[in-house]
Amino acid sequence: MSTDHDEVRDLLAAWAVGALTPADEKTVPLHLAACESCATEAERLRETVRLLDGAPRPPLANGASVDTHGVLTVALRARPAAPRVAPHAAPYAAAVAGLQALLREVDGQDAWSTPVVHDWDVQATVAHLIAADEPLARRLGLAARVPESRVAEGTGWQDAWAARTAAVIAYERGRTPEETVAAWTAQAGALLATPEARDPERATHATTLMGVRLPVADHFVVRAFEAWIHTDDVGRALGLAVPPPLDPHLWQLVRLAVRILGMALGPTAPPVLFAVTGGERDAEWVLGSEDEPVRAELVLDPVDFCLLVGGRYAPDEVPRGAAGDDAVIGAVLERAASLAWL
Repeated sequence: MSTDHDEVRDLLAAWAVGALTPADEKTVPLHLAACESCATEAERLRETVRLLDGAPRPPLANGASVDTHGVLTVALRARPAAPRVAPHAAPYAAAVAGLQALLREVDGQDAWSTPVVHDWDVQATVAHLIAADEPLARRLGLAARVPESRVAEGTGWQDAWAARTAAVIAYERGRTPEETVAAWTAQAGALLATPEARDPERATHATTLMGVRLPVADHFVVRAFEAWIHTDDVGRALGLAVPPPLDPHLWQLVRLAVRILGMALGPTAPPVLFAVTGGERDAEWVLGSEDEPVRAELVLDPVDFCLLVGGRYAPDEVPRGAAGDDAVIGAVLERAASLAWL
């Protein structure tokens, strides 16, 4: 399989949501005209974008479940066109479009007041996303959409982040849900219009946000992760099943989550052979020490892994395949769940 072929396959999801760069808009269609397998996959992805029909997600760790009859069916062709962005920002563009589509299904004050997660209702969850996107937005030179909050000098990032989230939610509770959605949409659109969202080279520089140093490109993937997780939260609360990200986007989330999990475990942790399997792709990594034999093996589905890292599965409840040292496996699952700030 040629490198060009592999590169085009990685761009198919961006093609399906209309998020190709101008240069890729010329090369991808030419490849699709000559490659039957890519053309078939591209049409499958575009059909997914045309009509989102999601299977019900498994129960949450807190026991909440989704009404199996309330399945979200959204014609994405009715949504605003996704902005043209580079592949690293395509998952975020798609996640933003997906949440916008879901929020159009929210009708009436009672629906907006539906409890979602933590002590947030639907409006507060959207307000949380305003606060969550702010660190990247500020770093890329964008002005805050909500009046700035005062933070005491020397405050750690966790406390500052919690205080800012609370302040944004409190501010948005004084506005209508429509105004809150408009503020979030405007900020997300501004992020996707930055040069860093459209130019892969500009997105290679690393920056520390919310306690982790990553290239800006990866911070866009983190934003996609959180937008999808909270879209799923809102869907569950409203009894509407939300599909997972398109497969190429999902694997971008998986690869980044594995890297962060590896950093969190550190190079001296007991080594575990960790595999993520599902769909057309399988991948495996050795987490922990490279200087001793593997102590255990752990296998997770990609969506389940992302829900675990997103704090939506308890470590002992996530479906898995496992062999070897139970304590070592438990430590990996606990560490993965502790990354839920993503």
